[in-house]
Amino acid sequence: MGPLDFVRDSRRSFLQTGALSLGALALQRYLPPVVQDPRAPRTLVRPRPPRCKSVIYLHMEGAPSSLDLFDPKPLLQKYDGTPCPAEFLERMRFAFIKGHPKLLGTRYPFRKCGRAGVDVVELLPHLGQVMDDLLVVKSMHTDQFNHAPAEFLMFTGSPRIGRPAMGSWVCYGLGSENQNLPGFVVLVSGTLPSAGKSVFGSGFLPSSLQGVQLRSKGDPVLFLEDPADIDRAARRRMLDVGRDLNAMQHARTGDPETLSRIEQHELAFRMQMSVPEAADIQSEPEEVHRLYGTEPGKVSFANNCLLARRLVERGVRFVQLYDSGWDHHGTGPGDDLGTQFPKKCRELDRPLAALITDLRRRGLLAETLVVWGGEFGRTPMNEERNGSKFLGRDHHPHCFTMLMAGAGVKQGAVVGATDELGYAITDTSIHVHDLQATILHLLGLDHEALTYRFEGRDFRLTDVAGKVRGELLT
Repeated sequence: MGPLDFVRDSRRSFLQTGALSLGALALQRYLPPVVQDPRAPRTLVRPRPPRCKSVIYLHMEGAPSSLDLFDPKPLLQKYDGTPCPAEFLERMRFAFIKGHPKLLGTRYPFRKCGRAGVDVVELLPHLGQVMDDLLVVKSMHTDQFNHAPAEFLMFTGSPRIGRPAMGSWVCYGLGSENQNLPGFVVLVSGTLPSAGKSVFGSGFLPSSLQGVQLRSKGDPVLFLEDPADIDRAARRRMLDVGRDLNAMQHARTGDPETLSRIEQHELAFRMQMSVPEAADIQSEPEEVHRLYGTEPGKVSFANNCLLARRLVERGVRFVQLYDSGWDHHGTGPGDDLGTQFPKKCRELDRPLAALITDLRRRGLLAETLVVWGGEFGRTPMNEERNGSKFLGRDHHPHCFTMLMAGAGVKQGAVVGATDELGYAITDTSIHVHDLQATILHLLGLDHEALTYRFEGRDFRLTDVAGKVRGELLT
């Protein structure tokens, strides 16, 4: 070895060990603790007795119109097409509405469903049959009126990129019940959310806690098969060598991401056997396929609802479904309330009702929380962007409806109310942070204690706000 080689090695050794040791003395108080197992339960969470074991969260990307689904307004129908009252427009900021818009009534009839007589649009006949299992929350509100910031706030607790997703927080606090499957799984029908994959990223939490997206067509995860010239035993030996090398690296640097890399490699190996079986919806009886309206081999919301049931049945902690196509501005035939809205209702109706029914009859609804909704609401006024003749509604953060079902929440009930035009909340206002706190509470987690130290301070899903809403709970 020549002199230059010695210098290079000495410099490398110092940067890997000496410099880190010196810096550690100054930075130790600011760094998060080294986590030995990123998936293990955290004692700092102070878990309480859980009401549910798993969550299935169905997000309708684009924000469906509550006025056209679950919150009809007779006065809005009466004054359909007339100018909106001026007091509703003062000091208000809209995403696209300009000038003085006209009120827009619903175009579809409603009917009373369930023991509580919940209003449900007739475009959702199957869902209407399971309303006794559902809680309708009509008084949700958010701080954001554009899609990406509202989705970030809904799923990470902050309107800006970089925070961990709700599913990552849940797995950080509770771990997984099935070590052969990811604790946090993501399913997508249509396009990705406006906020992109960051809404199911792990942020500053260990990367092993990020959502694992399963493909809805073909192999659920790419490269599940070992290469043709490498058998299972050889693959295991390769992973063992990689694990030992990574463990040596972690011993030198203390980087928790090295542990995450080890965990990701090990989980990928175990998933090769478990994921194909879990994702095999074709093995379900014909009666189940009729119930959901599934089409095996195709990408659909129905297929993902059935897959979500199979995943929680096998111990997956948090399943996140994203379904696009709900952004109905009325700028053309592809996003209007006249054609696109009924189409999306047909795609939603049978699978969502089937998911509730299937979970109930298998005894899973008693231990699974189901949440359905968008990122904000829609205005009671017609957008008429650039003079469009199609019907549509602009973004509206001040009130919207969400559905909940399952462990710990009220059944066949309505919480909250909006005014006579569906413009503002008049009873039981519930913020996005309140919803997050309540979901964590049902899982047995204290949203104020579930924290992670990053950049010198403790972070949590609910930021510095949020409270558990007893109005939603049994």
